[in-house]
Amino acid sequence: MSQRGGTDASVDFCVVGGGIVGLATAKALADRHPGASIVVLEKEQTIAAHQTGHNSGVIHSGIYYAPGSLKARFSMSGAKATTDFCHERGIPVERCGKLLVATSDVEVERLAALTERAAIHGLDHEQISRAELRRREPEIDGLEALFIPTTAIVDYRRVSAVLAEELARRGVKLVLGARVTGIRERDDDVVVETPSARVHARHLVVCAGLQADRLARLAGLELDVQIVPFRGEYYRLGPARAGFVKTLIYPVPDPELPFLGVHISPTIDGEITVGPSAVLGMAREGYPKFSINARDVAAYAAFPGLWRVGTANLRTAAREVRNSLFKSGYLSEVRKYAPSLSTRDLLPHRAGIRAQAVRRDGTLLHDFLIERTPRMTHVLNAPSPAATAAFPIGEHIAAAVPADGASPS
Repeated sequence: MSQRGGTDASVDFCVVGGGIVGLATAKALADRHPGASIVVLEKEQTIAAHQTGHNSGVIHSGIYYAPGSLKARFSMSGAKATTDFCHERGIPVERCGKLLVATSDVEVERLAALTERAAIHGLDHEQISRAELRRREPEIDGLEALFIPTTAIVDYRRVSAVLAEELARRGVKLVLGARVTGIRERDDDVVVETPSARVHARHLVVCAGLQADRLARLAGLELDVQIVPFRGEYYRLGPARAGFVKTLIYPVPDPELPFLGVHISPTIDGEITVGPSAVLGMAREGYPKFSINARDVAAYAAFPGLWRVGTANLRTAAREVRNSLFKSGYLSEVRKYAPSLSTRDLLPHRAGIRAQAVRRDGTLLHDFLIERTPRMTHVLNAPSPAATAAFPIGEHIAAAVPADGASPS
């Protein structure tokens, strides 16, 4: 499936990043340019090591996203593409649906807006009364709910593994343990350096997630954005709560915030997770609790955008920190719609880290951000639902790369 160590070669296309977006981009390039030489460089010793392998496994419907946005377009087409890919290759996928549960008058108003958006997007949806909600999910309570039947669950690590195997069969080289240390764009190619090798590519695509801004700056791009890591902490329900819900249960999100709130998620392997929280991470890739990376902390402590985000969201930040430190605070978020849960039901589960692009003025980027030069494409922001949307993102990127690798200036 892959090569370990270095390769010193000239290729048509080089993709940096072995998460699902990078792999889907390699697939789209191979589809669009049959016979082209393609290499994927991944700094870790496994694929899907970061955001792809640490999410909740949901295939999103696109209901949350503004009509016309890349998020909305990519999510809706990506849901179908991902589901089709899984069905065609025998990858387990379950269309369990999602219930958005309103627990206050404000949330009822927001739910009405989401119902209108579902209609605009052409999504199947159903308004659910309180009584019907309790009938369908006896452990869940709310004033009313919105049901989106197309939402599904999958294991994105499994999807990535199958995708990588297919790429290898098609001649795409996946090189693991290949940390990029230098990028130099020239008139005719891009030189990509790793500790043990050098790759000359007619076009470079960087899908580096948590390291996207660093590699863009390494390549000479001038940016006003920086990746700020937000740590998503999860719990799981123990065996005593097996079958607690059959459907994905989500709160109604605050449209001013980029996160969807703490939700209850059945997973494709039979577990039920609760989460995530959204606390500022002290390390871009530190998954154990209280992980700290001095370089990461110093970088965003010196970034004015972070301080502006914090000042504008003090109450939310304080709540998330409290919930991270005290299980009782976390539980209070969940009990708004799942009142029977107690602290003993919440067992430790692996955390994830979200790469959130923030501008120097404190603006949180909610949509995808892709920057291009004549011979490079940098995916600078690929927020949730990037895993759902990976296939159309890859196609969007590949469509803008001509056969000779040089995009118009």
